[in-house]
Amino acid sequence: MLKREPMQSSTLNNFDLDLFSAGRHWHIYNVMGAHLSTRNGTGGVRFAVWAPNARSVSVVGDFNHWDPSSHAMENHDKCGVWSLFVPGVKPGALYKYAITTQDGDLISKTDPYGQAFELRPATAARVIERKAYAWGDGNWLRERSQFDWQHSPIAIYEVHPGSWRHHGSGRWLTYRELAEQLIPYVLETGFTHIELMPVTEHPLDESWGYQTTGYYAPTSRYGSPDDLRYLIDQCHQQGIGVILDWVPGHFPEDSHALARFDGTALYEHEDPRRGRHRDWNTLIYNYGRHEVRNFLIGSALFWLDTFHVDGLRVDAVASMLYLDYSRNEEDWIPNEFGGNENLEAIEFLKDLNDVCQSRFPGTLMMAEESTSWPQVTRPSAIGGLGFNLKWNMGWMHDTLNYLQQDPVFRQYHHDKLTFGLVYAFTENFLLPLSHDEVVHGKSSLIQKMPGDDWQQRASLRLLFSYMYTYPGAKLLFMGGEFGQRQEWSEKRELDWSLLQYEGHQGIQALVKDLNHLYRSEPALYKQGFSRTGFDWIDCHDSPQSVISYLRSGGDQQRVIVANFTPIPRHHYRIGVPVGGQWRELFNSDSTYYGGSNVGNPYDLEAIGHSWMGRPHSLEVTLPPLGLIVLGPES
Repeated sequence: MLKREPMQSSTLNNFDLDLFSAGRHWHIYNVMGAHLSTRNGTGGVRFAVWAPNARSVSVVGDFNHWDPSSHAMENHDKCGVWSLFVPGVKPGALYKYAITTQDGDLISKTDPYGQAFELRPATAARVIERKAYAWGDGNWLRERSQFDWQHSPIAIYEVHPGSWRHHGSGRWLTYRELAEQLIPYVLETGFTHIELMPVTEHPLDESWGYQTTGYYAPTSRYGSPDDLRYLIDQCHQQGIGVILDWVPGHFPEDSHALARFDGTALYEHEDPRRGRHRDWNTLIYNYGRHEVRNFLIGSALFWLDTFHVDGLRVDAVASMLYLDYSRNEEDWIPNEFGGNENLEAIEFLKDLNDVCQSRFPGTLMMAEESTSWPQVTRPSAIGGLGFNLKWNMGWMHDTLNYLQQDPVFRQYHHDKLTFGLVYAFTENFLLPLSHDEVVHGKSSLIQKMPGDDWQQRASLRLLFSYMYTYPGAKLLFMGGEFGQRQEWSEKRELDWSLLQYEGHQGIQALVKDLNHLYRSEPALYKQGFSRTGFDWIDCHDSPQSVISYLRSGGDQQRVIVANFTPIPRHHYRIGVPVGGQWRELFNSDSTYYGGSNVGNPYDLEAIGHSWMGRPHSLEVTLPPLGLIVLGPES
């Protein structure tokens, strides 16, 4: 045990404290928390924590037998920060804060700014040595700063690190093992990015990371902070971007963490009508408090800065924007103007996006926002929230709802396919087929499809083909790419054994080819967020459940025709923009993908017979439950 030391002089300067109090300290992760340092030639650790309403605060840890009387901290009264330098503490030491509340209660709290933690269910923070990691991704970062993402392909593979693949014993892969196994797989399948479901520290496996307690720490489940850096570094060196899920919308009530941190509602609102999510039994941040905003924005910057991540997907944005989100009429408080908008959260999101994108150009900020809130992806200077991309939940719900209908009845639901184009270019949309659609009794993507096994597989191939040829960025949750049949569970790995069957091999081959097609065809991505990149050819053929559209980008034009019934359509006339020879570039019904190989193996001649408002037309064969991509011969 270390000997009890007299209180040290202030270890923080007024500049840091003033910036923090104003909510504008963008390197707060270098100030708050536990940091190795030296005082008068003696090595140790400087601790700092914000607890303005505490009567006293002490550092406790395995270096002082968790004794609250050993290392009392100094109170910087004007800002509520407590700090102390403790000599002799080494990297790896475990610690917490012992806080005496104004009521005289002694509570034990972990460090909100802790950068490493014990493996759950233990909850202590761990002192780490932040050596300069030897990054090898300099070329990637330089190119990223000039990333023209609005005119580039973005195809994201969403991954839960703990259940993508296990060892034979059921043990998770580590971050470094993921680098060895996940990166080659992503390269092979052709995705441009991976998105990691929250790897911020969390106590409950079943929350999948969405009930975060460590906003500045990667979970210790899969290794150390530098192990995660290694994974990201290796992704960058091999041309793969990395996006992290990040959760500033709510936090859990766990007694060791942020809830009533100093005995009062410090990070949350006191009134449960503003401070609690009934649906999730979690607490809502007080976005109007400078120090809370600084805590959250500092966390976002921490990941972009010290882990080189390429973007953040912000979870549950709708719950942040509306004061009455999922609430009864008597269970919410209007804003100062009588409305239901959370004005403080709105300003926080604008600030978050402005700061992150100005300091780290080329990174992507994505919103999971499920309502019709306007201008989510428009600059804050013109009234927008400032995100780069918004998840298109409407497209996802409509498309899955349509495909779950028996093909006989799809003609009566044709608007589910066409309505999305009414608003498709009001935002920069990302098309998500995410983990949320394959859990909690919703069944897997392939099991949503009606019919026998052949029809289910064909419908899944059609869904993926439709997504990749539709305007917007793409996201697919792991397992979907080979037709995972079980609902996803965080407790087990994906059903990789399905790949012994040709049908599932075919689905995987289709996704690989779709990624290649998407990345190699400018018509499919150059104008993915602009109306100039899309035009209906025919959206009215509901009796046959067929749609056709034109995608354009650069000097390239591609015609897409999708048949949502199991009936092949022979001699189907389609209008095209130019005459001459056309050929089939892609067919989701190919035998290579497990299909019936109905299609157009030979060149097609577009004649000068106007059709569907186009000057030329050609006759094609439409495969059952299939989609084809056509292009003119150059």
